[in-house]
Amino acid sequence: MNKKLLDNGIKNILCALPLMFIGPCVIYNAFQNKENMWHYLVLAVGISLCILAVYCMFKGIKNITDAMFENDK
Repeated sequence: MNKKLLDNGIKNILCALPLMFIGPCVIYNAFQNKENMWHYLVLAVGISLCILAVYCMFKGIKNITDAMFENDK
């Protein structure tokens, strides 16, 4: 088992966990303040945080499975 790759995968998942909660909260806040002129900017930030959370989660899972199954490239 590759410990360095496993640690990297766990760090990616730990970075994705807060983003999975912050992103939807920001999107909700954007929809609650539609009369504000910053609505679209806040909505774009929330959507980008959600996309970043999904990316970090998949990258973390891939690193963990590569570490566990010794995927040599």
